[in-house]
Amino acid sequence: MPTLRDVVAVLDGLYDPRWAEPWDAVGTAVGDPDAEVRRILLAVDPVQAVADEAVAGAFDLVLTHHPLWLSGVTSVAASDPKGRVAHTLISHGIALHTCHTNADVPPLGVSASMAAAFGLRDVQPLEVSTAGAPDVWTVFAPRDAADEVLAALHGAGAGRYDGYDSAAFRWPGTGQFRPLDGAQPAIGSIGDLEQVDEVALRVVAPPGVREAVRSALLAAHPYEVPAYDVVEAEPAPTDRGMGRIGTLPEPLPLERFAALVRDALPAHGGATRFAGDPGRLVRTVALCGGSGDFLLGAATAAGADAYVTSDLKHHAVSEHLERPGACAVVDVPHWAAEWTWLPVAAAALVERLGATVEAHVSTTVTDPWTSTLVHDHLSHRSPR
Repeated sequence: MPTLRDVVAVLDGLYDPRWAEPWDAVGTAVGDPDAEVRRILLAVDPVQAVADEAVAGAFDLVLTHHPLWLSGVTSVAASDPKGRVAHTLISHGIALHTCHTNADVPPLGVSASMAAAFGLRDVQPLEVSTAGAPDVWTVFAPRDAADEVLAALHGAGAGRYDGYDSAAFRWPGTGQFRPLDGAQPAIGSIGDLEQVDEVALRVVAPPGVREAVRSALLAAHPYEVPAYDVVEAEPAPTDRGMGRIGTLPEPLPLERFAALVRDALPAHGGATRFAGDPGRLVRTVALCGGSGDFLLGAATAAGADAYVTSDLKHHAVSEHLERPGACAVVDVPHWAAEWTWLPVAAAALVERLGATVEAHVSTTVTDPWTSTLVHDHLSHRSPR
């Protein structure tokens, strides 16, 4: 049976914590890494109702999208609602792990899950993420010192890339220099042109170890003034990114598309709203799980006919619709949109961990809105 550490390793592979926003709080909030995990409950929110469901169902781990805490605390007393959740889970030996913004961007993440729920085709990130590009170092060393210099570079963290270490490329050549007055050359004499059999060493290294690599190079190199270059590589696009954009199997009027979106989401007490001409044909759809007003402009620029997201405010939508060529907007409850990720994450866990675990999607509706009152008939304004 896997331990919590084993399950977290799988989750980190699917939803790398390094993809989380700097302000976020992802990872394990409660739990013993060595505890065995058999039953996993997935939910959007780590609220008391979910904790109670986990206790009643004898679950070992609760995996949520939203963190229990987003900032530091000085107390986890059970007199506080969040502290009570933590106490409930700890007292029953249940762990709590969060994949939040690190689960927004990957192929099996929240926005991709929404796109699948809506039946979109040819889905791509709306804003593509780029991989952190490594530094590319080229170091020139005399042939008899090349191995020692390369070992120093590797020891400082160079040569590690995408699952490999000790990587390098080397090619021979001839180095040339003339020591001037005041120099203290390791090879050659003052005033004489010197040519030396050298080896060019090329390695990559994360930018974060740049000064460590430089220090190791200078310490290991026999020359008074080593020759080397450091180049920042161009970031490479990935299959990750904020939001998604794709196409419907066939175009639908905006009003029918909004109904499709509503019906694709789990039942909830909130409202599905749309802004734009009800008869406008929608073929290309952009979307973003969670609060996505920051991608309104990107959706229009990408050629979307409609943009689906949550938590849109009056002024943001009003100003968006005033812009020429603006796409229509569909606003859905935050909880319902992000819930679409839970079955996808559950299936991914079972696929990777096999029959050693059971993954269940919570049946508890944690949307804070319990009901929506609407008029007896739907009336539309004239489109802008």
